[in-house]
Amino acid sequence: DNIYKNTLMLILTYGAADAMGLNSHLILNLAAALFILPFFLFSALAGQIADKYEKSALIRKIKLLEIVIMLAGAVALLTESYTILLILLFLMGAQSSFFGPCKYAILPQHLHRDELVGGNALVEMGTFVSILLATIGAGIILQFENYLTITAVMVVCLACFGYVSSYFIPKAEAIDSTLKLNFNIMKSSWNLITYARSNRGIYLAVLAISWFWFLGVAYLTQFPNFSIQAFNGDASLVTLLLAVFTIGIGSGSMLCEKLSRKQVELGIVPIGALGMTLFGIDLYFSLPTTSLDVQSWQIFINDTSNWRLLIDLACIGISGGIFIVPLYAYIQLRVEEEYRARIIGVINIINALFMVVSSLVAMVFLGVFELSIAEFFLVISVMNIVVSLFIFYQVDEFSVRFIVWVITNIIYRLKENGRENIPEEGAAVLVSNHVSFVDALLIASTSPRPIRFVMDHNIFKNPVLGWFFKLVKAIPIAPEKVCEKTYKDAFDTVSKVLEEGHLVCIFPEGKITRTGEMNEFKTGIEKIISRNPVPVVPMNLIGLWGSFFSHKDGSAFSKAPKRFWSRVSIIIGPIISPGNVSASRLYTEVL
Repeated sequence: DNIYKNTLMLILTYGAADAMGLNSHLILNLAAALFILPFFLFSALAGQIADKYEKSALIRKIKLLEIVIMLAGAVALLTESYTILLILLFLMGAQSSFFGPCKYAILPQHLHRDELVGGNALVEMGTFVSILLATIGAGIILQFENYLTITAVMVVCLACFGYVSSYFIPKAEAIDSTLKLNFNIMKSSWNLITYARSNRGIYLAVLAISWFWFLGVAYLTQFPNFSIQAFNGDASLVTLLLAVFTIGIGSGSMLCEKLSRKQVELGIVPIGALGMTLFGIDLYFSLPTTSLDVQSWQIFINDTSNWRLLIDLACIGISGGIFIVPLYAYIQLRVEEEYRARIIGVINIINALFMVVSSLVAMVFLGVFELSIAEFFLVISVMNIVVSLFIFYQVDEFSVRFIVWVITNIIYRLKENGRENIPEEGAAVLVSNHVSFVDALLIASTSPRPIRFVMDHNIFKNPVLGWFFKLVKAIPIAPEKVCEKTYKDAFDTVSKVLEEGHLVCIFPEGKITRTGEMNEFKTGIEKIISRNPVPVVPMNLIGLWGSFFSHKDGSAFSKAPKRFWSRVSIIIGPIISPGNVSASRLYTEVL
């Protein structure tokens, strides 16, 4: 669809619009609208269909339809029937709107949790590499005299190649075969958006993805004019800028798996947001201050003063990849399975809306306010940090995971063993030794699921880290003889959290060790399990004794740090069934 759309846009730009008796700007905007409109119209229905039917067979039907559309497109190209080509562009948009929910919703059915980030990274990289190749390819095709024939053959061949590839997709059973399809476009779309809004974290992740596409469209659309305005560049320079940007997004997407240690890690999303803003602002200040002669990509590259701009563009792309991949994986992991494809449909609807708004915003800033494109890039970079801060403020988990990621990747080098023993769903209690004030942060990094920590009320009120413990909704507990209410409230809260199917972590020693050796385990864990019989996961923290946050050689925080980026480990043992849980048994297991 990218090669068809881009080639058609160029054909319309260079003569076809005049042949139709229409203004080229009008016809190009009409073409763009025809491709985006189906995402508004059909995404809700597409999500329902993807949840109702087996996905591999559904994908094959969608790709077969693509061949039919492209065969019609080939005939229309050869006969130069531009009205039919525009109608077929609408149909290609419709085909894409039905393919999208299948493409993303099928991943969790075939990939293990630690493969989900890598799978999404490959999808995003493939998407942007396809956009890049199609944009470059369209320009190359139009340089040939028989460009209509070449385009006709290529789109049919690519459609056939896609159809053949679809036979290698393994079977993915229907999620809800009893689902009744709602063909009322407006009502079904609104119902799905309302459902997405019922989960604040999911909905704001959807908005964050759509915001990425707002920025992506803003950059990609303006590159041709930006090249001319800022550098007096030719078409080859536009291709270079586009290539650097899109390869950056692909590289950032692939980098996610390493940064997140193969788990769904929201902590790197703020890093992506910050990178898009900082490098976007620097892009403005990296521009030349004097007018230039016409530049090809070779002339541009040979001038080393331009390298800063290319680095900025690449880093904006890399940051964008880091920003978007964890969000898709987060939605796939957290949304209820029977609604997964439909939420992808919601993403497509809001993406389309944000892309339209992006174009309108560009028209206002560039047309009404008469900003240069470089100034427009500066404005959207500042807008990005405002929007990102709003999202991160609204959903604590983004901020929490970011802090956890910084601690476990910059202050320490964390090695995990046995992460697969933490249940992927359902309630469980994690039990660990207690060595330092950052134990909770390190344990939190082992699970993409939120963990509620039970901790001593004095640690909870610590002036240095107390704000963070409140942010993660830790549960303070005090000895019954010290404060009976705090003691009782803690057990009531733990019981409620477990009933809701969440993870709880406790430190049965009741205090941070002052000797480096484990203290006796108190029997509170037995009381918890007697009230809520759930699995227990023992774990042990290694390498934190002697850190700035431990009590070695004096109280924590009272001495200068002696090491940085030191190695620490978490060993996670096999699950213990509720019937075998006792304080003494857990002490032995953790030890």
